[in-house]
Amino acid sequence: MSYLEYTVKSVPTGFSKALHLNWALLVLICSVAGIGFLMLYSVGGGSFSPWAEPQIKRFLLGFTLMLIIAMVPIWFWRNIAGVAYGTSILLLLYVEFFGSLGMGAQRWIDLGFMRLQPSELMKIALVMLLAAYYDWLPLPRTSRPLWVAIPVILILLPTMLVLRQPDLGTSLLLITGGGLIMFMAGVHWAYFAAVFASGIGLIAAVFQSRGTEWQLLKDYQFRRIDTFLDPASDPLGAGYHITQSKIALGSGGWTGRGFMEGTQSRLNFLPEKHTDFIFTTLAEEFGFIGAFSLLVLYLLIILFCVASALKNKNRFAALLTLGIAATFFLFFAVNMSMVMGLAPVVGVPLPLVSYGGSAMLILLLGFGLVQSAHVHRPR
Repeated sequence: MSYLEYTVKSVPTGFSKALHLNWALLVLICSVAGIGFLMLYSVGGGSFSPWAEPQIKRFLLGFTLMLIIAMVPIWFWRNIAGVAYGTSILLLLYVEFFGSLGMGAQRWIDLGFMRLQPSELMKIALVMLLAAYYDWLPLPRTSRPLWVAIPVILILLPTMLVLRQPDLGTSLLLITGGGLIMFMAGVHWAYFAAVFASGIGLIAAVFQSRGTEWQLLKDYQFRRIDTFLDPASDPLGAGYHITQSKIALGSGGWTGRGFMEGTQSRLNFLPEKHTDFIFTTLAEEFGFIGAFSLLVLYLLIILFCVASALKNKNRFAALLTLGIAATFFLFFAVNMSMVMGLAPVVGVPLPLVSYGGSAMLILLLGFGLVQSAHVHRPR
């Protein structure tokens, strides 16, 4: 029996697809989202408005779309990977000229009922395209310079568009996520060593450019770096966010102050308590145990994704699953590092917990692709 015949005959069909969903992953996703609803209810002062109720509605919509995507054969998503990437590029170009402004940045498209952030869509589209590229590319060519240059260009093009918005956090996620997929696809380690060395040189150039005509970062981005290095230098200005975040983290102790009893969030000392800094609200109210429990749930999601990918004989599906898992990991790793003062504040939300429509919907669409890869894998 040929591999194609084996694949066609061994994948589930019809209603039996629902039985082959990765149900453990679904439960974990719902559990994390439930924690998010609980925390948004808390920061809303014991009310489902203005944050918890819209978030629940968005999750239900995203969860439904995730199940629909899971039922679609994985080959379909491979075939439209280029279309998804191209559409995301066009949306980023649209944002460049006609996007909605918010908090000093031009990152959104106003759809009326919600604001779409195309850079979030690009995170998944880039993973799809790179997975399709390495599925098409013969293994012996993976580390040849020409075939390495192509995915590098595919990564840098959206990164530059996102950086112009400006959105340094998402730009770094695109580069890092794309690089991880290249590494998992088998690109030789020497390329990554060269990139690492170049990165050190770029960091030096960034600091050297400060105050010059060719300054590489915006002034507020430099202030974030200054705050990261020394938050106490401006505790009421640029360092206010991280200072209050550390106070909230420390005041939670082992078991926390109790649900809806966090002083930093309840008294509005903690800025952006419903978005980027919601993890500190969780840590203050439920302490180290609550924060660690959320981290365990996140790691279990990664573990189930990796286990599914390792069992998948379809190269595109395996790389797609690993790429989305890597993107998800970068989300929560950067956010947690940011609010704990281990990384500069770059505006990355806590996945499935922070308030926001685009990030949650796109992540659930990504997990829909993971489920599609799991359901339709050869058995």
